[in-house]
Amino acid sequence: MSRVSAQEQNRELFQEKTEMAWYAYCITEQQALQNGNRARRPFILDNLKGVSEAPVFAYPSGEFAVIVSEYAASKPLNQEAIVDHARVVKECFRTMTVLPFRFGTVFDSDEALRRAVRTNRKTFLESLLRLRGKAEMHFKILLKDAVVEQALRDLPAGVGGEYLRKLREQASRERERQTKARALSMQVHKLFSPLEEDIVCKRVDAGNMLLDFAHLIDTNAVTKYQNRYSAATRHFKDCQVSITGPWPPYHFMPGKIRTVS
Repeated sequence: MSRVSAQEQNRELFQEKTEMAWYAYCITEQQALQNGNRARRPFILDNLKGVSEAPVFAYPSGEFAVIVSEYAASKPLNQEAIVDHARVVKECFRTMTVLPFRFGTVFDSDEALRRAVRTNRKTFLESLLRLRGKAEMHFKILLKDAVVEQALRDLPAGVGGEYLRKLREQASRERERQTKARALSMQVHKLFSPLEEDIVCKRVDAGNMLLDFAHLIDTNAVTKYQNRYSAATRHFKDCQVSITGPWPPYHFMPGKIRTVS
């Protein structure tokens, strides 16, 4: 991706459209796009299409550039738009540090976009510094038969001894499930040693349990991380495991971003 050489093209695109809504994908540093220079007007990113095949622009705001495309409320965001959003963020992530915006983030005007950047300037700067040279990896463990069937589904209507016994049995197995999940989490952390991690534990079909570990690691350690797959399959031989990534740092965004959208 690079800046279009013909500056007139940008001027023609914006001289008649002084106010429009913007769909936002992510935010990055201008220097990552401009070789240390700062632009004053939005410029097109070559060979990149966004939601609904719209051209993708870098909208400069101070030391930042917000990756956007024009947005029309008449075109609702659908499942395909989710794929488009992720594709743009991933493509930008290939060559620069990015802070992904949540899917569906729309700024109603130029001023709304600039105001959001100004309001969160300190948070954006700190986050870009923290995530520079970092990538997100996912390690998933599927525990088969880890969760009991939902007792309430087939329990008798009355509150009898059998009913209470089943409730106690369910509670006991739930505690075992949580204990096993905590133990696995510690083992996974020791195996991969991530800089930061985010863990999601959820039930899936057939009463199984899925542990999804989002790990923040150095980009130059991705191959090493992936090579630990064999060790993980041996270590967790009774479980189904998988590794995916590298991804943009979706799970390690700052928690307090105030956007005007």
